[in-house]
Amino acid sequence: MNDPIKIVLAEDNSILALLLKYKLEKEGYTLLMAKNGIEAIELIEQYNPQIILTDIMMPFVSGLEVISHVRNKLNLAIPIIVFSSSGQEEMVLNAFNIGATDFMSKPFSPNELIIRIKRILLNKTIFDKTW
Repeated sequence: MNDPIKIVLAEDNSILALLLKYKLEKEGYTLLMAKNGIEAIELIEQYNPQIILTDIMMPFVSGLEVISHVRNKLNLAIPIIVFSSSGQEEMVLNAFNIGATDFMSKPFSPNELIIRIKRILLNKTIFDKTW
C-alpha cells in the first residue's frame, strides 16, 4: 500500500490553516503544519514532503525565502504552490522566478487548491515515469 502524500502547509492565518488541513486530510493527504517560514523549512528538511503550500507574507521567514531555500540550498524540485492576499504583480513574478510551481491569490477556493494539487502530482508522476 502506498504511503499518503505528505504536504507541508506554511500559513500564519490559523483559520485558513485549519480549513485547509480539514479539506486536505479529507482527501487523504498527510498535512505538516507550519505557522511561519522557519517552521516550514524545518518540516521540509525533516519530512521530505511531496508538495509544499506556502503563504508569501509570514513572520520571521517569508514564503519567498522558503522557496529560495528549497531550490538553492536544498536543491529540491518539490512542487511549491504559493498564495498571497497581496496581488502585487512584482511579488508574484518574483515567486515564479525563484522557483514557485503555481500561485493562488487569496481568498481562494480550497476545492480549487485540491484540483491544482492533484494536477501537479499527476503531472509529476507522468513526468517522472518518462525519464
